[in-house]
Amino acid sequence: MKLTEETRESSNACCRRKGKITPLLAGVTLVSTFGSSFQYGYNVSVINSPAEFMQGFYNQTYFDREGVPMANSYQTLLWSLTVSMFPLGGFFGSLMVGPLVNNCGRKGTLLINNIFSIVPAILMGTSKVAKTFEVIIISRIIVGICAGLSSNVVPMYLGEMSPKNLRGAIGVVPQLFITIGILVAQILGLSNILGNPEGWPVLLGLTGIPAVVELLLLPFFPESPRYLLIQKGNEDLARQALKKLRGWDDVDDEMEEMRQEDQSEKLEGRLSVFNLCTFQALRWQLISIIVMMMGQQLSGVNAIFYYANRIFSSAGVTENEVQYVTVGIGAVNVVMTCVAVFIIESLGRRLLLLTGFGICCVACAVLTMALNLQATVSWMRYLSIACVIAYIIGHAIGASPIPFVMITEMFLQSSRPAAFMVGGSVHWLCNFTVGLVFLYMEKGLGAYCFLVFCAICLATVIYIFIIVPETKGKTFMEINRIMAKRNKIEIQMDKEKLSDFQHVPETQKKQEEAHSLSVL
Repeated sequence: MKLTEETRESSNACCRRKGKITPLLAGVTLVSTFGSSFQYGYNVSVINSPAEFMQGFYNQTYFDREGVPMANSYQTLLWSLTVSMFPLGGFFGSLMVGPLVNNCGRKGTLLINNIFSIVPAILMGTSKVAKTFEVIIISRIIVGICAGLSSNVVPMYLGEMSPKNLRGAIGVVPQLFITIGILVAQILGLSNILGNPEGWPVLLGLTGIPAVVELLLLPFFPESPRYLLIQKGNEDLARQALKKLRGWDDVDDEMEEMRQEDQSEKLEGRLSVFNLCTFQALRWQLISIIVMMMGQQLSGVNAIFYYANRIFSSAGVTENEVQYVTVGIGAVNVVMTCVAVFIIESLGRRLLLLTGFGICCVACAVLTMALNLQATVSWMRYLSIACVIAYIIGHAIGASPIPFVMITEMFLQSSRPAAFMVGGSVHWLCNFTVGLVFLYMEKGLGAYCFLVFCAICLATVIYIFIIVPETKGKTFMEINRIMAKRNKIEIQMDKEKLSDFQHVPETQKKQEEAHSLSVL
């Protein structure tokens, strides 16, 4: 009997070390990703299907006002603004991340962010009745701000609340809901559902529903324990939140790890973006997230989706059927991202990054050949379709979800908000750039434009192989030590073995020395 109890206690201790998905952790993950990340994906794809009808509305509204049809060049300009305002808003949203998460908390920022979804949803949903296309363009930049904030804050929020053995899997869930949002927008945008002259305003307005759900449910979930302890200094609330998230009372180990991180960063203070860019101890972490974010967006994922309809048409898919094939591609994206959730903790981040970008590299190279030969070799058109599917699989398992996970893991609490601002800004600027440049690339290079994306994927693979470490199963402090060696920074003390009272005298001594210097 005694042996059984000891075995049970040993098993419970092992579970505590490993962590588990509790109902509260699962709930906050689902609510935050559905309420925020889902909207990002939905708004990426929502205007693709009804584009023809929306442009017709722009033209008809202009005609009703001016009495003459809209010039083609002006219509093209307005539609380009409608499309490009979303990533531009995302860039502005990324710049707001640091100030908001530091002052309002992670949960508070997500609640505030719902304003940037509900207001434009109402405006876009009533735009046809109000006979104004200008509010659609303005609303796209506002909902872009919402996406810019959510794409950075949700991974940060969930990454800080997750146990280290589940941090990668939970960190991929936001990307999973982004792909689900894309798929739902594609399905609802089918011509026999809402992708028609009467249904498109409803299609645009539906983006406000997830925001309302999050606004109602998220207040019942805790704030990030790391934010509460390290940035607010409230140990009682942090311990209480951690107990609820873990489902047990013994959270001393995690509390101690957070205290060590807090003590190690007190002398640095909170880092701004400028400080981050000039801080030698974080140099390779910063370079790594910039390279991964650039690789993610400049690897051609938007170009693949743009080219997909043309590739399917050349393979004999009728114009009416192409929309269903596009939905099928969206479903593949969702399934493979879901697979990434389950394999990231077993295979690791580094392997998935290398595999994902590697598949994208090969797919772009073969696609270039297939597109150039499909006029003379009949089966090349089917190889083109296979390349598109292979590319989507590669991006879904590595290039899309992992970089945001790595930002959370490679930075400590004081530098994480600034790191997300940099990573998010690079993400959205590259997205915006590809949207502006790709049409010109496609006209100038034709199918050979995919060789550019192939080269970018290859360069990203080489960088990750040489520089980026594996972070699976490691605490933030352990990852910090690994990167310290890369940055040629020596960590003088073993922070995991030092307790609070050992740190305090040294901190006070340095503060007293600084005070003495200021007096002199």
